[in-house]
Amino acid sequence: MRPAVTEHRFAAELEERLLRYTAIDSQSDSGSDATPSTPAQFDMLNLLLSELTEIGAADVTLTGYGTLLATIPGTVPGPTIAFLAHVDTTEQYNATAVKPRVIRRYDGGTITFPDAPGLALSPDHNAYLGTKPGCDIVTASGTTLLGADDKAGVAIIMTMARHLISTPGLEHPTIRIAFTPDEEIGRGVHPSLPGDLKADFGYTLDGGELGRIDYDSFSGDTAEITVTGVSVHPGKARGKLVNAITLASKIVDALPQSTMTPELTELHEGFIHATEMTGSAAEMKIRLILRDFEMAGLQEKADIVRKVCDAVQATESRATITCDIRKNYRNMRYVLDADMTPVELARRAMVGLGITPFSQPLRGGTDGSRLTELGLPAPNLFTGMQEIHGPLEWISVQDMNAAAEVCVAITTGAARA
Repeated sequence: MRPAVTEHRFAAELEERLLRYTAIDSQSDSGSDATPSTPAQFDMLNLLLSELTEIGAADVTLTGYGTLLATIPGTVPGPTIAFLAHVDTTEQYNATAVKPRVIRRYDGGTITFPDAPGLALSPDHNAYLGTKPGCDIVTASGTTLLGADDKAGVAIIMTMARHLISTPGLEHPTIRIAFTPDEEIGRGVHPSLPGDLKADFGYTLDGGELGRIDYDSFSGDTAEITVTGVSVHPGKARGKLVNAITLASKIVDALPQSTMTPELTELHEGFIHATEMTGSAAEMKIRLILRDFEMAGLQEKADIVRKVCDAVQATESRATITCDIRKNYRNMRYVLDADMTPVELARRAMVGLGITPFSQPLRGGTDGSRLTELGLPAPNLFTGMQEIHGPLEWISVQDMNAAAEVCVAITTGAARA
């Protein structure tokens, strides 16, 4: 008989792992061409390599592309299932010298932060927090993000792995584990990874609320715009200077501001989001991310960006404006609609544990999006992480425990299928 999630049998281990993992700096860096993009990620990867070896995992390998792989040999026949999480944290907010802390038996009120007296987290700000009285809440100290994205996923997979290996007689098929770098900068899945995993399907542990299963995600592209002006000493600039900052500002101002930005869209609505604008009067670079659930919508947004660049270029022939649009990832639904086996297996596992599964449009992408596109279907499962990429990030230890139970139930359920 499966344990009820209310037993919280994995809570202590998950908490210990999360506190230890989040204290390790491992931000990725989009400006680096290295793999992984930062040396700090090796601190996490090498630690996990040692821990997987110590618990008795097989085939523990750190690949040349910076992904850590391992196997839990099956005890019965069945599909080979992969579980994946990423070791990097986002570069969007300070993630150096994280000081994780635990609020025991949360009372339902406002959470304050010792290193940021003006910062506060409450159910008024995050309604999901209002459902967690009595739970143990993990946050950082107020000046950094926490890094539960995705070290909660790492902790959950490691806890599941330790349990499967240390429980004789537990029936499960072969399990493959992968810890990837650079997910936050869109470089987490190397083209060789699906072949190296040799799995029938997989799951990323990189999701939010209890019971959530993501299989309908954004498709994403990146637009890189370069504006090259004419640099002249400002004292002698009349009739000669072409200011790249002025032209770049016109491009940003001409993009749809009232209907197609992240702060004005929701559910299945896509957007164009300016994420970076750097340079000087001589040359400016603008980075945009384009997101939509459907390919037609994504193409529409690419066309808008190109037309805006062409229109601004037409106002100043002495400048040069280029627009390079690159593919990032595609909606995993395009593949999973044809075979929902991994989604249905996860749903059955949750129902068997008394968890109500649900799915909503995933307004982002995971390593699972890219894996699915490359032939390894990989929906995304909840961990409990909330308010990610900022100082209010938090997670419930009890949600993590439920996620670990779901992972175990998926493996045993696949053995019986």
